[in-house]
Amino acid sequence: MAFQGAVRAVAQETGAGRIAALRRLGELVAGRPGLRPPAVAALADGLRTPVGADGWDVDARREAGRVLATLLRPAAVAETPAGPVDLPAAPDLPGVDLDLRAATLVDLDLSRAVLGAGRFADATFLGTTSFADVRFTGVADFARTVWPGPARFSQARFLDHAAFGRARFRADADFTGARFAAFAWFGRGEDELWEDDPAWESTEETSPAPWDEPNEDDPHWPVAVLMGDYQEWSEGGDGARFVGPVSFRQARFTGPAWFFKARFAAAATFRQARFAGPVHLDQPTVDLTGATWADTADGGPVCWPLGWTPAVSARPDGAQLVPDDAVRPYAGQLADADPDVRRAGLAVLADLGDARPELRQRVVDTICGYLRMPLPFDLAGPRTDGQAVELELRRTAQRLLAARLRPSTDAVGGPPHWAGTDLMLCGATLVDLDLGGCHVGHADFTGAQFHGDTGFAGSVFTGATFRLGGDGRASFHGPVSFAGARLDLRRSVREVLGEVTCHAEVVIDEAVPPPQ
Repeated sequence: MAFQGAVRAVAQETGAGRIAALRRLGELVAGRPGLRPPAVAALADGLRTPVGADGWDVDARREAGRVLATLLRPAAVAETPAGPVDLPAAPDLPGVDLDLRAATLVDLDLSRAVLGAGRFADATFLGTTSFADVRFTGVADFARTVWPGPARFSQARFLDHAAFGRARFRADADFTGARFAAFAWFGRGEDELWEDDPAWESTEETSPAPWDEPNEDDPHWPVAVLMGDYQEWSEGGDGARFVGPVSFRQARFTGPAWFFKARFAAAATFRQARFAGPVHLDQPTVDLTGATWADTADGGPVCWPLGWTPAVSARPDGAQLVPDDAVRPYAGQLADADPDVRRAGLAVLADLGDARPELRQRVVDTICGYLRMPLPFDLAGPRTDGQAVELELRRTAQRLLAARLRPSTDAVGGPPHWAGTDLMLCGATLVDLDLGGCHVGHADFTGAQFHGDTGFAGSVFTGATFRLGGDGRASFHGPVSFAGARLDLRRSVREVLGEVTCHAEVVIDEAVPPPQ
C-alpha cells in the first residue's frame, strides 16, 4: 500500500510536491529490491509524458532521472537526495528493463547502472548525459535519439545489440573504452518489419523528435519500412550524425561495427580500437592509429577509409590498421583541421583518380563522404572567415567531381571522364551544385539539401534517387534545372523526383520524351 501511494503521489503532485514525492519513492524502494522493476516502470511512465503535460517540467524530469539512477546502480551504498542508503545484495542486482522511448530527459546520469533492455528510441537528451560504465544485458536501442549536449558512453558495456541508427549528436560524444559484444549499429534509422508484424501499430504512433537541423527541411525519414524493400542491409536512409568530436578510442567491437551512412563533422577518433567482425567505416575524418582488426568477418563486408589498410601481421590481437602506401600521396588530408591541408588533399585525390581508374570509385566515395559531413552553421546567416573557407572547399569538391563526370572534359588538357561512377550523397548539404551535362552511374540524393542554384540540365544517370519510398525526400532551397535530364533509364524525371520539396523555380523540359 505504501508503494502504491508513493507512485500515485508522483503521478498526481506537481511542482515542489512532485519533487518530494519522487524522493520519497526513491527512499522507499532503495531498501526493497523487489520493488525496483515497478518503480522504474512508474518513473519511465512519467518521463514519457510530453513536455509541459501534467506538470512534468525540467526540474521534475531531472529529479526523476536521479531517482532512476539510484534504483539502477548496483552499488553497496547508493546516494539519494536524502543521503546514502544501504542496498542489500547490491553487487549482483539483476538488470531492469527500461522503456524511455520518445521521452525528454534532462541531465540524465545513469553511469554505473545495470540495465536489461534499454529502449530509448526517439528520446531527447537535454543537458549533459552520462551512460559511462553502464552495462546493458539486453538490447540497447537509441535509434533516432537527439543529443543537444555532451554524451558520455565511456567504458559502457553492450552485451546485446546496440542500435544508434540516425541518432543526432550535436555536441561531443565519448565512447572511449566501450565494449560492443554484438551488433554495433550506427547506420540507417529505419526498422525493417514483416507485413504482418504487430509492431506496425506502434510504429504509426511513433513521433520522432523534430528535425531542426541547420539548413535542412525535415526529410521525413521513415521509422520503419517493409521487410525486403532493401536489397541489402547496407541500404536505406541516413545514419548516425556526429556534429562535434567523437571518440571510440580503445573501443572493442566483437560483432559487426556498422557505420554505413554515418556522418562525422569533426574529428572521429578510433585510435587503438579493436575490430573483430564485419566493418563499414569509410568516413574521411576517421583516425585509426593503433587500431587492429582480427579478420574474422567470415565473408562479411569490410570497408575502411581511403588511406587505411590492415597490415600483414601475425599479431595475436589481429592486424594493425596502418596508412596505405598504395594510395599515397593521399594520407587522410581531408581529416586535417587545417583548410589548406584539406584543399591540398582534394587536389591529391583528383590526381589519384585521374591516374588510376581502379581507384576512382573509392576516391569519389571519399569526396562524397566529405560533402556529407554535417554543416553546423546557418547558410542564411553571417559567416566567420573559417566558415566561408569551409563553404568554398565544399564548392571546390563539387566542381572537382563534376569536371570528371562530364564526357566533354575528356579532351586534350582536361581531366579524363570517370565513366560509370556512382555518387552517394544521401543527406548531404550541397551549395550551388552543378552536375549539368554529367554522365553518372547510380546516385543517392535521398534527404539531400540543395542550396543556391542547382543544375542537372542535360545530365544522364543510370539511376538517381531523391527519396526513400514516399519519405526521406530531398529539398531544393533555390532554383533547379532538370532541362533535358535523364535521371533514370526507365522512369521520367517527374517520376523520379516524386514529392521532393521545392522552394523556388524548377525547370523540367517536358519537350524531352520520357525514356522507353
